[in-house]
Amino acid sequence: MKVLISGGGTGGHVFPAIAIADALKEISNDIEILFVGATGKLEMQKVPQAGYNIVGLPIRGLKRKLSLDHLKWIFLLIISLIKAFQTIRRFKPDISVGVGGYASGPVLRISSWMGIPIVIQEQNSYPGITNKLLAKSADKIFVAFQGLEKYFPVAKILHTGNPVRKDLLKQTDRKEASNFFQLDPGKKTICVFGGSLGARAVNDAILGSMQMISDHHEWQWIWQYGSIYENTLNAALAEVPQNVKCFAFIERMDLAYAAADLVISRAGALTLSELMVTGKPSILIPSPNVAEDHQSKNAAYLTEHHAAFMLSEKELSQRLWPLIEEILSDDEVLIRMKTKLKEMARPKAAETIANQIVEIAKKCN
Repeated sequence: MKVLISGGGTGGHVFPAIAIADALKEISNDIEILFVGATGKLEMQKVPQAGYNIVGLPIRGLKRKLSLDHLKWIFLLIISLIKAFQTIRRFKPDISVGVGGYASGPVLRISSWMGIPIVIQEQNSYPGITNKLLAKSADKIFVAFQGLEKYFPVAKILHTGNPVRKDLLKQTDRKEASNFFQLDPGKKTICVFGGSLGARAVNDAILGSMQMISDHHEWQWIWQYGSIYENTLNAALAEVPQNVKCFAFIERMDLAYAAADLVISRAGALTLSELMVTGKPSILIPSPNVAEDHQSKNAAYLTEHHAAFMLSEKELSQRLWPLIEEILSDDEVLIRMKTKLKEMARPKAAETIANQIVEIAKKCN
């Protein structure tokens, strides 16, 4: 069996795709997998690191404001459609899987035109335009949140949750995690994640809190600030107190979650799924720079179930530090959130999706 997996752009698309591929390999080593991504994006690095081959398309996002860039985008789209067709004709997949991101559109559209069954994995509570356009052609749509019936055909929806990196599903020892990050396992640990690309507003909030962080030696911090901010933060990073461990990117997220008592992060769909399977209380800061404000909708899914707290970027300077103190001083709140998160978690999402992919491919071929 041959499976083509397309999409990417951010960790929120790339890591679920890799998790699905790993789950397919656990079903059978005879399943051949090829990825298609966008050149220059995160998947072109992370997919080969995970042991899979990938083909890059020159596709890019379409800017909302009308400009000459739209002509360039049309040209890149045509080239991407041609390259997607050539890749599909050469690889001859039994099924094509789209995980969102720029590359999934051309691949799934060409696959559909060529009579190859397609499935979609939608991570967010509000679907992207590509997935909405392709929904009618899909054999199955795997969703992470309830309530997507207003966007997709009900009969095609399967609520699976989001696939997460398999290392997060293991029981990781807190002492091992503390040793890895050179932390004190007896102190409460706050982890700050801005997503795979970082987040300026989150970074600014942490920098603005450095005096309080320094004064509270009973807490320790892991701060992932994002590689694109490394140069601009160089001077500030040299001045951080000893109870803050700083990283441009954290490869061992399993250990970061294992060390964490509280997570401060964006509200990307993958992050929420990781918080659920690891049972980590959080303060969510939705990015305002995403389509249809979908991160706020993602965060609301947890806050409505009393499984997380949410702050807007405008509230950070006034409310972030008091909220951290409130949460960490109340163990009952921490326990309640952990319990609720575990109830909401779907740790077998990748396995469920992989089994469905194999079943659909066999049925259609």
